[in-house]
Amino acid sequence: MTQKLSLPFSGAQGAISEKTLAMHHDKLYAGYVDKKDEVQSKIDVLAKTGDVSTANQSYSELRALKDGETFAVNGVYLHEWYFENLGGDGQPTGTVAEALTTKYGSLDDFLKYFAACGMAARGWVVLAWDTHDKDLKIYISDAHNQGGVWGAIPLLVMDVYEHAYFMDFGSDRKAYIQDFLDHITWSKVEERFLNIN
Repeated sequence: MTQKLSLPFSGAQGAISEKTLAMHHDKLYAGYVDKKDEVQSKIDVLAKTGDVSTANQSYSELRALKDGETFAVNGVYLHEWYFENLGGDGQPTGTVAEALTTKYGSLDDFLKYFAACGMAARGWVVLAWDTHDKDLKIYISDAHNQGGVWGAIPLLVMDVYEHAYFMDFGSDRKAYIQDFLDHITWSKVEERFLNIN
């Protein structure tokens, strides 16, 4: 069974209310954890019984479970990285700040581009280290299992699905994105960055 991680902070995060965070973490994220375990349990049964003779690319139980697996697993992981990003003072420092300045010209230019990606995405924005290109990249995703790049290690993850902000910001995604950027825990981003370099 997958362990549900607690929020790494308490209370509201900037303008993101405790009510939004509780709903997001305790219901939505917890639901992905439960579904991940359920799907993986069913896959384990299929793999052990060897009853996969109907597997095909149009539709089969195995195909449906494997598709659900990537959606649920990424739903868990992306939310955990997102929650770990919250709760800071929004001031990028250290090696990752230097790397972002080198890549984007300035931290302001990086933040503007990251925010614009948040306006363009339907689900997630991920600053990642692309192990193939050996470079920082920003990728967007419209669904948990769409848009991710294999070999890219997430450093900073922002949820832009409406459930992350609608109770507090209504349809003002731009204000939510700014609030998110103002409260990033950059020490966590730095830790992730140093672990790959």
